[in-house]
Amino acid sequence: MLEVEDLACLKGDRLLFRELAFAVAPHEMLRIAGPNGAGKTSLLRLLTGLSLPEVGEVRWQGQPIRRVREAFHRALCYLGHSPALNDMLTPLENLRFACEAGGDQVSEQDCEQALVRIGLANQLDLPARVLSQGQRRRVGLARLFLADKRPLWVLDEPFTALDVKAVAELAQTLSDHCAAGGTVLLTTHQDAPFAAPPRMLDLGEWAC
Repeated sequence: MLEVEDLACLKGDRLLFRELAFAVAPHEMLRIAGPNGAGKTSLLRLLTGLSLPEVGEVRWQGQPIRRVREAFHRALCYLGHSPALNDMLTPLENLRFACEAGGDQVSEQDCEQALVRIGLANQLDLPARVLSQGQRRRVGLARLFLADKRPLWVLDEPFTALDVKAVAELAQTLSDHCAAGGTVLLTTHQDAPFAAPPRMLDLGEWAC
């Protein structure tokens, strides 16, 4: 379980939110909403340990994430808003590098199957610089097919630049992860056909 207690976030000299508290359990999906500038991406960075809160604590399985950093990161799959690809590498090379950098030992065949599954069978050996924005996004999202053993998925605007079919397929993947006992936290401006509506957290209610 991921728990947040009395969390406050300062960006520059602006306090984005304070006294934020919630918990997310296995089998749950939490959609983080709010107007632009409310601090959605900043919150995800706090939840993943990439930033430190001004006040408050983020806990994983009852322990502060700063005390169980290695175990927490082994449980976490975080995909930011940007695909973060090396334009000189192919989708296959990019995906394998991302997995290994995140601590997942995967084979080239595993990566190839994930890319084919997400619709990039014809782009496996092309340099990433020639891919469309939607295709670049799919390269990053293919990592989810290799992260089923990581219970916590944190995703920043995962549906950006995807077509209707890809949105539906990704929504099903996230729903399946929750059904299998995983937990998903995401930000999105788009509606998606999830198997069950996610729980909503509106950061606008916590704004300062």
